[in-house]
Amino acid sequence: MEQIKEPHDFFSGRLGSVEFVVCRDEDGKLQAFHNVCRHHANLLVSGSGKTSCFTCPYHGWTYGLNGALRKATRISGIKKFSVNEFGLIPIKVATWGPFILLNMDKDILPKADIDTDSIASEWLGSCSKILSLNGFDSQLTYVCRREYIIECNWKVFCDNYLDGGYHVPYAHKGLASGLSLDSYTTTIFEKVSIQSVEGGSQETEDYRLGSKAFYAFVYPNFMINRYGPWMDTNLAIPLGPRRCLVVFDYFLEASHKDDKAFIERSLVDSERVQMEDITLCEGVQRGLESPAYCTGRYAPTVEKAMHHFHCLLYDNLIK
Repeated sequence: MEQIKEPHDFFSGRLGSVEFVVCRDEDGKLQAFHNVCRHHANLLVSGSGKTSCFTCPYHGWTYGLNGALRKATRISGIKKFSVNEFGLIPIKVATWGPFILLNMDKDILPKADIDTDSIASEWLGSCSKILSLNGFDSQLTYVCRREYIIECNWKVFCDNYLDGGYHVPYAHKGLASGLSLDSYTTTIFEKVSIQSVEGGSQETEDYRLGSKAFYAFVYPNFMINRYGPWMDTNLAIPLGPRRCLVVFDYFLEASHKDDKAFIERSLVDSERVQMEDITLCEGVQRGLESPAYCTGRYAPTVEKAMHHFHCLLYDNLIK
C-alpha cells in the first residue's frame, strides 16, 4: 500500500504467468490491469514509480491510468478497429487492512459489487475478524522491505514456518528467551492457520515481541506476523524446485516510527532469526535430496498447521 498511496503512483509485478500493474488514477482510485500492451504484447512498465499514463516502449501505444487506450500510433488503414475495445485488460482489485489483493479469475465481478466484507471472506474465510481484532490493520507505518534468495523449495520455507514453534528453542535461542513457548497454540481455519504465543514474563519480556505474538499463514505462500508494535509479512515465491525468493515487508505502529534506534535494533534481531531459518531450510533441502530420506512423521501436538498446509496442497495437486 505504501507504494501507491497517491494519484499517479504505480507498481508492477508478476504472479505465475500473469504480468500486472496496479496504480492510482487521477482521482486516487485504485486500479489494476494486465501489464501487457494490446498491440504486440510488450510489457508496458516495470518496477514502481509515478506516471501520468502507460506508454508502450515498443511502438508507443499509450493508455490512461483508467486503462483506456489514448493513442495508437500509425494505424491509418487498419480495418474494424475500435479504440474502446483495445484498452488494458482489467484485474479485480481490492484492499483489506494494509494489503492490496488481486483476483486473477477470468470471471470477475463488476467493481460495484466489491465490498470489504466479501473480500475478507473470500481471502481469509472465517478468521478475518480475528485478525482485524488483533492489530492486522492499515494504521501501521511502512518501514522497509528485505528480500532473501534461499536455496530451498518454497514449500520447505513454509513448513519451517508452520511447525508450531517446534524448532524455536533449538534454533532460535535468542527469540525463545522472549516467549513463553508452553503457551503456543494453533487454530485452523479454511485456508488460514494462526499460531499464537504469549510473551515472556515482565522481567524477560522483549518489547519488540510484546505480550503476545500472532503468526497467520494464508495458503499457499503468504505469512502475516503481528508482535509488539510490529507487523511483518513474508511472501515465498518459487524460483525453481530447490530455490525460492522470500520477500519481507515491515510495518510499525505510528508511535514508534521516529524511534530510529528501536527500529534498527528490532531489524537486527529479525535479521538474526531469518539467517537462522535460512540455515535450517537449506539444510532440509539438502537432506531431502539424500537417498537416506524417504518420509517423516508429524508431531501431532505442534505440527497441526503444517499438516493443514499439506492437505490443502495435496488437494490442489491431485485436481
